[in-house]
Amino acid sequence: MVTIHLKYQIDADKLADFEDYGRRWVRLVNRFGGTHHGYFLPSEGDSDIAYALFSFPSLAAYEQYRTDSMSDPECREAFELARRSRCIKRYERRFLRPLDGPA
Repeated sequence: MVTIHLKYQIDADKLADFEDYGRRWVRLVNRFGGTHHGYFLPSEGDSDIAYALFSFPSLAAYEQYRTDSMSDPECREAFELARRSRCIKRYERRFLRPLDGPA
């Protein structure tokens, strides 16, 4: 299993657009065989940082999702929403693996 951690720098004045973007991706990642663990939005502290976590069974499954999402109409609409609204200023992506479960 691989878990993808995304850290977003967002435009705090466009939070509603980012929320729309996030809701779309939760559904889309799940449709493509992943498990979305949610988006985490600013509350206290930094007003322009948000996070997302989602997992795929393997790095190969994640790479297939990335390839397939580029031609999927709903994914393209989500990409366009972020581009048009400029709700995302930048993002960082990390790949994590879970610690083995209890013995």
